[in-house]
Amino acid sequence: MARAAITRAMPAATARRIALAAQGFAAPRPARADLRHARAVLDRLGLIQVDSVNVLCRAQELPLWARLGPHPRDLLPRLVEERALFEAWGHEAALCQVDLHPLLRWRMDAARAGDAWGGMVRLYREKPAYVAAILDEVRARGPIAASQLTDAAAMREKGSWWSWGEHKRALEMLFRMGDVLSVGRTRAFERVYDLPERVLPEAILAHPTPAPRDAQRALLRRAATALGIGTAADLADYFRIKVPVARPLLDELVAEGALERVTVEGWREPGFRDPAITAPRAIRAATLISPFDSLIWERARTTRLFAFDYRLEIYTPAHKRRHGYYVLPFLLGDRLVARVDLKADRDRGALAVQSAHAEPHAPAKAIAGPLAAELRAMATWLGLERVVVGRKGDLGPALRAALSE
Repeated sequence: MARAAITRAMPAATARRIALAAQGFAAPRPARADLRHARAVLDRLGLIQVDSVNVLCRAQELPLWARLGPHPRDLLPRLVEERALFEAWGHEAALCQVDLHPLLRWRMDAARAGDAWGGMVRLYREKPAYVAAILDEVRARGPIAASQLTDAAAMREKGSWWSWGEHKRALEMLFRMGDVLSVGRTRAFERVYDLPERVLPEAILAHPTPAPRDAQRALLRRAATALGIGTAADLADYFRIKVPVARPLLDELVAEGALERVTVEGWREPGFRDPAITAPRAIRAATLISPFDSLIWERARTTRLFAFDYRLEIYTPAHKRRHGYYVLPFLLGDRLVARVDLKADRDRGALAVQSAHAEPHAPAKAIAGPLAAELRAMATWLGLERVVVGRKGDLGPALRAALSE
């Protein structure tokens, strides 16, 4: 297939505004966010990553916060209850729109056929009767968590509660193969499993399964719409498609006019953009971004777009951390201008700013006021009474002054 001509170079600032518009940051936050606003966010993003980190709040709550501001904290569970979302391996573990299910079946089939999941696949192959019995128990008792299975009770009696026993491995394998789906999480963040026919709408279950190649191409098209612009590696990362698989599919989408190939100032690789998404004249956002937000999933892209070298330091030893344990970038206008290490100190009723660092290009006084307003609003949303700023970081003094005004 012949390659379409590369267009003239696009300024980096234009690419940045396209990316932010695609992710929903060009529009002002609603005065009173509700379920329809949450649906609109999911229509843009397609999925929201799930993570167990709870030092501030559950990670999946923060992408809605970034785009909507204060909102009822039960919106995502309500969308799951309405069969609009289900949990699957989309990017990582993620709450996905239900119309993605047919497009993700190739990955479920690959889990069934391959050995990518090591011990779980071996269990499926070596003890099929045991795995079938676990599935039968879900069928009879679901929705159900792994800790509620009959076999889990036996494991607790043996003192193996904190290990992944065979019952948990069997459930996770069934989950990856699509034989069971997750319908939510317990308070302890365990997955709750049930059969697909009790989780998904009938129309989704009845939808024909596309060929893997067609599904992957459709996922890349969705990724381009969600990201606005990105390299082949950026778009492939959104749904965890291998880059060598993605490249020819992206060429096809360019040839058909669904995507446009561009060069972007400062990028070594060509970019692909959704031509339906235009760059607004200005972005007026002022919001904190989760480490697990799709805006910054691909760290190399984050560096290219924002000149912002970001690393999550949760797994870095404390004495080696540069910016803190759970650091959220602060988006002001169309730039990431600061890093704030946050913790919800529920015992003290405080949103603790454990460190606050300004980026070299961003004056602290220009950042402090908007960041203080964002922190106050977040504290109220989380049911906390005040914001407390620690001593670490060069932004701390200006931020304390802004909060005291």
